[in-house]
Amino acid sequence: MSRTGKYLELVKFEHTIFALPFALASVVLLYEQIPSLWRLFWVLLAFISARTVGMALNRLIDLPIDRLNPRTSQWVHARGEVSEKDIKRLILISSGLFLLSSLMINLYAFLLAPVVLLLLWLYPYGKRITYYPHLLLGAVYFLIPLAIDISFNEHVSFNAIILGFAMASWVAGFDILYALQDYQFDREQGLKSIPVKFGIEGALWIARLFHFITFLALLILLFRVDFLGFAYLLGLLGIAMFLYYEHSLIKPYDLSKINKAFFTVNGYISVVFFFVVLLDRIL
Repeated sequence: MSRTGKYLELVKFEHTIFALPFALASVVLLYEQIPSLWRLFWVLLAFISARTVGMALNRLIDLPIDRLNPRTSQWVHARGEVSEKDIKRLILISSGLFLLSSLMINLYAFLLAPVVLLLLWLYPYGKRITYYPHLLLGAVYFLIPLAIDISFNEHVSFNAIILGFAMASWVAGFDILYALQDYQFDREQGLKSIPVKFGIEGALWIARLFHFITFLALLILLFRVDFLGFAYLLGLLGIAMFLYYEHSLIKPYDLSKINKAFFTVNGYISVVFFFVVLLDRIL
């Protein structure tokens, strides 16, 4: 693997598909005009650099744990193919790009940027201090539509808050499902999560509740955004089916399909949401 490939593997760059379409859909939903390419460039750079900071911080802070965990012990940072010094350098560069891009957007975005960085830093420590670290990750994604609204409209609308709740509950829900993979390891190491607190079956029900909240929040937007119509309604039905399918793949006694539920299905959900929002805007 090339050096660039190792960095991309470190931050799981391919997982950007989870949230990037949601961020682009936020632009379409919240901004009434066609965005300038200049402003859109800085917003996308802010998004990608912030995500890189978050992933690199997670890898750096969790390095001792990842070396012990059988699931993560072969990841590039755990094997030492990307050094701690390299990870710290990546964090500094990405943080600088995030702050620069926020400043280029507007003053409000720049003032919000430290809050985002603080949450990204706190999330890896969450499993050490609370049984609800998934909510910290949800809080990061809650800020995405708010940041989009601030970037283009210089205020936070109620629709942005609703969309923020949709994103936060969606991410928190699938982060709970992802944490099921480390249920036994986390218990042995004294780490905390909703699966550790409530058991596997309890965690599955909580994840279902979060994803039901996601669907309700997206449904509310149908009645609040004027241009949303038939395509969006069909998309919501499709998202509901994807969520149902995602949860049907995971059983308390069979966690072998978590990766399929986590990576494949959630990628489809995000992409479908963006395209139905865009289609209704065009129509």
